[in-house]
Amino acid sequence: MTHTRSLNSLCAAVLGGLALACSIPASAQPAAPSGPGAGPTYADLADLADPADLVIRAEVRRQAQLKPERAPNVRPGYGRLYIEARTVSLIAGNAPIGESIRYLVDVPLDEDGDPPKLKRQEVVLFARTGGRPGEIQLIAPTAQLRWSESLEARLRPILAELAAPDAPPSVTGVRDILSMQGNLAGESETQMFLDTEGDGPVSITVVRRPNMAPVWGVSWTEIVDQAARPPSRDTLAWYRIACFLPQELPREANIAQDSASRYQAAEDFAFVRQSLGPCHRNRN
Repeated sequence: MTHTRSLNSLCAAVLGGLALACSIPASAQPAAPSGPGAGPTYADLADLADPADLVIRAEVRRQAQLKPERAPNVRPGYGRLYIEARTVSLIAGNAPIGESIRYLVDVPLDEDGDPPKLKRQEVVLFARTGGRPGEIQLIAPTAQLRWSESLEARLRPILAELAAPDAPPSVTGVRDILSMQGNLAGESETQMFLDTEGDGPVSITVVRRPNMAPVWGVSWTEIVDQAARPPSRDTLAWYRIACFLPQELPREANIAQDSASRYQAAEDFAFVRQSLGPCHRNRN
């Protein structure tokens, strides 16, 4: 009990200047996993890795649960921990970090209101540098995963794609979509242009030919390429589109003039959405 009180006091002293300041807005909190023991999906890992400046493998050395008055906006059933950990390795990031790090994390509590015992466990942290040496700030209140070889093996290709010079930009919506009828019955071509962060070019083309299955592809350059192909599932290109396109085509994005072309554009948008498949998340 004395040890816990002293560690809580240390948290109050050390974390007074931390960006989290022992308080995380409720709006920033991701939902709990969808089922007992549900592991992170590709989209979960990409959601965490994309905004993180640092991805750290660490071993927990000490933990202390903050009192409720020092941890506002924690979701029901969760508690906020102050953690002291040893850096095992820097999986990704350029900022220098020391052997010892400190941070805050929200964890689920058991039925007695107790947090899990994390001491000596290895974890993966998705973070930014904090305000003081040795302090880091998680990019979300629960941006800590239990480390395993399989988790790191799944994570590294995502980090490599994110760091690539030609990494696909973040898609934010549909700017325009236009369907044009061909000379033959059942022939059409639909082009949709997507909005992205930084205005990087992204376009999707759907081509229909009589008595043939429709084909589509995505181009990440200024050139609209009919030879483009759909992205493979569980890749960064797939994630950018499948996880951020709206479920329904925005009416204002459909710039076709006649009703038949507008209908075809909406049908082709739905076809692309179905082809991409669902973007499953366990963290939400």
